[in-house]
Amino acid sequence: MGVFLNGTRMTGPYLSLSQQQRQVMTLAPQLRQSLEMLQMPVMELRAAILKEMAVNPTIDDVKDPTEALLSEVQPETPQEHPTDKELDFDPDVDAILRQDDEWRDYFLQGMENAPSSEDAEEKRQYLFDSIRQKDSLQDHLMKQLALTEISPEDRELAVMLIGNINDDGYFTGSLPDIIMVTGRSEREVVGVLKVIQSFDPPGVGARTLRECLLQQLALVEDSPWEDEARLLIDKHLEKLGERDEGFLCKALALNRDELAQVIALVRSLNPRPGRSFESEVTEYVEPEVFVTWEKGRFVARVDNGQLPHIRISTHYRKLLEDESVSAETKSYIRERIRAGAFLIRSIHQRQETIRKIAQEIVDAQTDFLHKGIEALRPMTMAEVAKKVGVHETTVSRTVANKYMRTPVGLFEMKFFFTPGLKGKDGVAVSNKTVQDQIMRIVQAEDPAAPLSDQAIEEKLAEQGITVARRTIAKYRGILKIPPSHKRRRT
Repeated sequence: MGVFLNGTRMTGPYLSLSQQQRQVMTLAPQLRQSLEMLQMPVMELRAAILKEMAVNPTIDDVKDPTEALLSEVQPETPQEHPTDKELDFDPDVDAILRQDDEWRDYFLQGMENAPSSEDAEEKRQYLFDSIRQKDSLQDHLMKQLALTEISPEDRELAVMLIGNINDDGYFTGSLPDIIMVTGRSEREVVGVLKVIQSFDPPGVGARTLRECLLQQLALVEDSPWEDEARLLIDKHLEKLGERDEGFLCKALALNRDELAQVIALVRSLNPRPGRSFESEVTEYVEPEVFVTWEKGRFVARVDNGQLPHIRISTHYRKLLEDESVSAETKSYIRERIRAGAFLIRSIHQRQETIRKIAQEIVDAQTDFLHKGIEALRPMTMAEVAKKVGVHETTVSRTVANKYMRTPVGLFEMKFFFTPGLKGKDGVAVSNKTVQDQIMRIVQAEDPAAPLSDQAIEEKLAEQGITVARRTIAKYRGILKIPPSHKRRRT
């Protein structure tokens, strides 16, 4: 039996609790960095690397691949990159430097047509200048954390939790993962999360819309409709979304004027409390994976050229051997080299994980890449995780905010993960394919006699797709297609 750590199955006998806790506390910062980098889109990762380079002098930017090759003695026989199972955090600096030699070849791939040093330096400076200076939501929360009187252990946990709060202000992390990585109990983790939920903006750190709105409602003072609003949020949010005022009047024992007051109170709350910190800078989609047809199959490739090509500085390596350099300075250099080496490894691990998962998606969706959305097949993250040999949560983090350029268009990687419905001859059909068929059927209908959900069900059945009417109604809602009586045009 084993457990999963950062997407890797760790086997063998369990450590004693004290040993395990000591090891987890040592690895937690590095693991957190690795997980954060895996989930970052490429533009955010690029900015994070450049920021780290600005504070870590032992990291060099490789501008010219020939310079790197001439300045270092390469091993005669290239060694394979260490697997995830071999991942350790050996503090021995010599071992780290040897690993750095092995990683450099990976980052030099695709640099044959690298720009001149002057052009590269200009581009690098532009990227440095592009790093945002405005406080993010996480910055705002970290400043409040600094003023909070909690123990050092809880503070470290709080930093991890804040790192799992998205731009909308919601906590999106996996509590089981955090409990496993930190060795803390669920009660302790939730307790620290409650502290963060008391921070500004109101509603931050909530796990659901319901929790977010209730947190904000608790701060409302002197409203005569507070109790009714709490009941509405707690029990009947779905009915509010459907605008079923008849049901809500009955459930809350209110007339329509009173209900309007309650709804106005609920709508005064912010469903996305983190949005006030959203940058005014326009965000652009930048694909990381490119799919091409090569030698009779589709191949997924990750564009490593979008990231700075970095290595451990030769200058600082030599300083470690210089007897005139003080022990204190050497200690600092070793610490910075360890941080730089782990950054390089984390980048490699991220790129390779994206490539492996993208290739599994491409292999499974060959028909889609040939024919388009009507050939999209159902696929789950658990299915891909099993084939790649990682945990399902690793797949989820990997595909978040990543885009893939394919012969049939640009798609977010998570687009390809859809549940299936029963199709012709028992073959499952993707729900996105069914939605596409519903849209086509509606677009082709007679505006004077629009099709009912039952009629759409029958037309799908003619195509070998079995879908219940309630499912068709659900998909119409997703596609923003009104019911038939509202689509009628004379």
